[in-house]
Amino acid sequence: MPNVVLSYLQAESILAGKKAGKSSLAVSLDLGLTRSEVSIDATGVTFPNAERLTWNDLDAIRGSETKCFVVEQNALREIRTFSRETDRVYSLMPGPSAPTLLLSGISMHRIKNANPHDDTLSKIRAAAPMTGRVLDTATGLGYTAIEAARTAEQVITVELDPAVLDVARQNPWSKALFDNPRISQRIGDSFAVIQQFDDEAFTRVVHDPPTFSLAGELYSGEFYRQAFRVLRRGGRLFHYIGNPETRSGHAVTAGVIRRLQDAGFTRVVRRPEAFGVVAYK
Repeated sequence: MPNVVLSYLQAESILAGKKAGKSSLAVSLDLGLTRSEVSIDATGVTFPNAERLTWNDLDAIRGSETKCFVVEQNALREIRTFSRETDRVYSLMPGPSAPTLLLSGISMHRIKNANPHDDTLSKIRAAAPMTGRVLDTATGLGYTAIEAARTAEQVITVELDPAVLDVARQNPWSKALFDNPRISQRIGDSFAVIQQFDDEAFTRVVHDPPTFSLAGELYSGEFYRQAFRVLRRGGRLFHYIGNPETRSGHAVTAGVIRRLQDAGFTRVVRRPEAFGVVAYK
C-alpha cells in the first residue's frame, strides 16, 4: 500500500470519529483522492498498512493547516525540502482539492476563489484541444502535464529544480507524472532546453513560468521566438501571466502581448478566466 499522506482535513475527520465513539472510519489517506478504512481505539488510529499515530499526532496535524505529512514508522514527516541548487524551500500545502506547491511560502497555484485543480483545467481549456505533442515549460507538481496527457500523444515537461520533483513524488495527486508513459520529464532551465528542440516539434506549448521577478528570461522576446520556432503552423501557446486586473498583472500582460507579436505570433488573445493569453501561429 502507498504511504499514508495526511493534512489537517483528514485529521479533523479522524478526530471527529473519535469524539463520536466510532471504532472505525472511512477517511482519505491520499489527500482526498480515495477513501480507506482506519481503526480507532483509546490511544490512537491504525491505518491499513499497519502504521499508527497517537491522538497527540492527530492534534499536531490538525493544528498545521499549511502542511502535509507522510506517516512513516509510526511518526510524522512533513513534505518539505530545501534546494541547494536554488536556495529555496519547497513544501506541499493542502486544500479542498489538489494540494499546491509552496515556494518559500508562496503558492504556485491560484488558491483565492479557485483551487489548483480548477486552475490547471482553465489553462488546459484555454489552449484546447490538447493533441499531438505538447511542451509544458514548468513541471511543478505535474498537474498540467497530467491533464494534457489525457488527450495528447506525448507531453514533454521541463523542471528547473530537482527538489520540486522530490515534493511531487510524495504528492498522491502527482502520481501520473511518474507513471504515465506519455509524459517525458526533462531537468533544466526552459530557456536553454527549448533551444534543443527541432523546428515545429510541438502542436501546443503551455508556458506557466514563475513570476516575472523570479524568471524574467522566460518572459523575454528571445524565449518567445524559440517558442514560435518549435510550434507547428496552426499551433497554440498558452502563457500564464497572473491576475490581469492588478496593476502589475496589467502591465506585464501588455508587455507579453507585444513581445509575442514581435516574435511572429499572428494573433494573441487575452484569456482572463485562465489568467493568461493564447498566442496562435
